[in-house]
Amino acid sequence: MSSTQTHAEILSEAIHALHGTWDAERALAALFGAGYRPADVATGKKRARQVLRELADAGVIVKVSARPVEYRRTDS
Repeated sequence: MSSTQTHAEILSEAIHALHGTWDAERALAALFGAGYRPADVATGKKRARQVLRELADAGVIVKVSARPVEYRRTDS
C-alpha cells in the first residue's frame, strides 16, 4: 500500500488548514510545497486548475468567482 498522497488530497488538506480563497497560483504553491515539480509554470497552473475543479466536483470547495476563478471551502 502506497502512502503517497494524490494532488487532490494534498490540496484538500491545505485548503482545510489555511482557509481563504484559492486560485491556481495559490493551489500551485501548495502543491509545490508538497513536492510537486511541474515542467514549467504553465503546466503547473493547468494541473492546479484541474485539481481545483476535481475538488469542486467532489463538493470540497465551491467556486466564488468566475473571473478571476476563485474557490473557497464549502464549510466556511
